[in-house]
Amino acid sequence: MGEMDDFNRQIIQEFRDNGGRVGGQFEGAPMLLLTTAGAKTGQTRVNPMMYLAEDGRRYVFASKAGAPTNPDWYYNLLAHPEVSIEVGSEVVEVVAVPLAGSERDRVYAEQASRYPGFAEYQEKAGRVIPVVALDPR
Repeated sequence: MGEMDDFNRQIIQEFRDNGGRVGGQFEGAPMLLLTTAGAKTGQTRVNPMMYLAEDGRRYVFASKAGAPTNPDWYYNLLAHPEVSIEVGSEVVEVVAVPLAGSERDRVYAEQASRYPGFAEYQEKAGRVIPVVALDPR
């Protein structure tokens, strides 16, 4: 259990207490809670993250704040793509669909234009940051 776990736990609590709204650095940003099963453990994991809603789809970004490795939740999605998300006070069953090529590039560019931090993450990461669509099932 590190600082990141505590930070995430606080955001998750705030999100659930306030119908999907959080303050601080995420004030006003579109946030969701992603619930996955651990790729190796099968244990339930909840991760708060920003998302992009566009053309009836929701997208999440495996940026890990520009770290050189993908976040664990990305591997959890690849192993177990049928997951649930919390958006506002609603729980939605979704299937994770990783994007590739020009579709991935277009969606990432849109997110980076809305939230320039994502452009910085891509610059810093030294890897192509995965983009995953979360489509209702």
